[in-house]
Amino acid sequence: MRTPAEGRSIIGNQALRSGARVKIISDDPTQIEARWVHLQAALDHATPTGELPAALRFTAIDFARDALKAGCAVLAVQALEALVGLTPDEAAVWQLLGFAYGDEQDILKAVGAFAQAARLAPHEPVTALAHARSSLDAGFQAANLFEHALQVAPDNLEAVNGWAASLVAQGQPAAAEDLLAHTLMRRPDWLLGHKQLAALRWTSGDAHNFGRSYAQACAVQPQNLPLRLAWFSAVAQAHDWEAALEIIANGEKIIGASSGFVVARAFVASESGDRARAEELFVQTASIKDDVLGIAHMRHGLRTAQWDKAECLALELMKGPSAQMIWPYLSLIWRLRGDAQAPWLDGAPPYIRAFDLDYSPGELNELAAVLRRLHTAQAPYIEQSVRGGTQTDTDRHLFFRAEPEIQNVRAKVCAAIREYVAGLPPHVPGHPLLGVSRGRIRFSGSWSVRLRRQGFHVSHTHPMGWISSALYVSLPGPDQLGAAPAGWIRFGAPPPGLGLNLPAYGQFEPKPGRLILFPSTMWHETLPFDAGERLVIAFDVMRPRVSASMLPPPT
Repeated sequence: MRTPAEGRSIIGNQALRSGARVKIISDDPTQIEARWVHLQAALDHATPTGELPAALRFTAIDFARDALKAGCAVLAVQALEALVGLTPDEAAVWQLLGFAYGDEQDILKAVGAFAQAARLAPHEPVTALAHARSSLDAGFQAANLFEHALQVAPDNLEAVNGWAASLVAQGQPAAAEDLLAHTLMRRPDWLLGHKQLAALRWTSGDAHNFGRSYAQACAVQPQNLPLRLAWFSAVAQAHDWEAALEIIANGEKIIGASSGFVVARAFVASESGDRARAEELFVQTASIKDDVLGIAHMRHGLRTAQWDKAECLALELMKGPSAQMIWPYLSLIWRLRGDAQAPWLDGAPPYIRAFDLDYSPGELNELAAVLRRLHTAQAPYIEQSVRGGTQTDTDRHLFFRAEPEIQNVRAKVCAAIREYVAGLPPHVPGHPLLGVSRGRIRFSGSWSVRLRRQGFHVSHTHPMGWISSALYVSLPGPDQLGAAPAGWIRFGAPPPGLGLNLPAYGQFEPKPGRLILFPSTMWHETLPFDAGERLVIAFDVMRPRVSASMLPPPT
């Protein structure tokens, strides 16, 4: 919904009441609040029984769009709630309000707004899709809504994607697979569809031939380089290096030489342990600017104790879009070199806190029952850190679901996050945790992990987050867990694939109702346990986008 608005200038009450449409010239967050003061006064003077001036209606809509673009969705919500009170039969205003609620991550209200917009304009394609997607996010049955969205916009692949996801959520994975496979026959170049189908097949237990849709599509479009590289990426994630190299070799025969193929070969050589070949390929690709290549080269530098080279590569990558992925590697490099920047980054002691949430055993049992119903996959997602368990769909926010148990845990979690943030040291410019403004709490992801006997997480980080977490809902009994530290969470240990001799910073004992919060840049892993079930909620807090002074306090 972040569409360009039509013009901009700070507005006054008299201008709003005039007959001409107001032109606005700024969407700077520092001006949004001032504009809202004037707009609110004008809306307060309007009445539902009177005819709303067109200029006021247009200005309120423009303001809402600008507020969304500036990251001030809470003000957009207030403007649009006032507007729908004055013009309750305007589908476009209800639609925009739905998007504003969504930006505030109030998905239940978003569903209601989109449902009202759909009632007023049942064949409007954007509304139909938004109604379906918000309903899926809230945990409602949405397959029929996506089917309708596809009927009003037959070529909308996003509707196909959502329809397939809703079928899986409603216990019909075979129907979802058929839908995706048939769509890919018509659109073999649909990369997201291939990725979704491969993930569905992998998590259903089809690990041997999960990527066959890529092969079928490449047979139809043999010259399609992005398609072949996407196929390579899917197979490489499974660490099937031989099959991955075969995909590249066949591509080179059909398409010819490509920097993408060279980067792919360098990646495989580095990650598969062929150090001599990796060194050779990194020399050959020195002139190629590619973040995947740069990260592979940096990891190679870590594996081969070339600390200076690894740091130079990391600092260069920090200038680009992969910066959030690089901080954890800089932590390792600085620790290996004894650099004082390591404690500056991770904290001394590290910025990790445990909170024991106010939960009774009965409440935790009720929450666990809800979570177990969501664990329908047979295997974890291929790109995730889970081993010996399952993870709920990370494309669907757990905290957006409508179940009271989920909304209750979200509220408790938000309170703990506020306490964690309030306890952080003062602002430090340039720091990934301390260097951002501390505004409203939003989530970039939330999900559940269910580990079984000998299950664990490999050491990893969360590049999409600011603050990350582990909330323990159900744990094996003492007779099942094993000797400490079985099943504990450990921080600071590097991934074993890098072969680095660095000790962990420390570890925390899990307890039912205990929440651990830590920087998203912190390496963390879960240790295996003997038997039973370890049921956890995890989430990433989104990096704040605006200053807290720009918005009202959280409610």
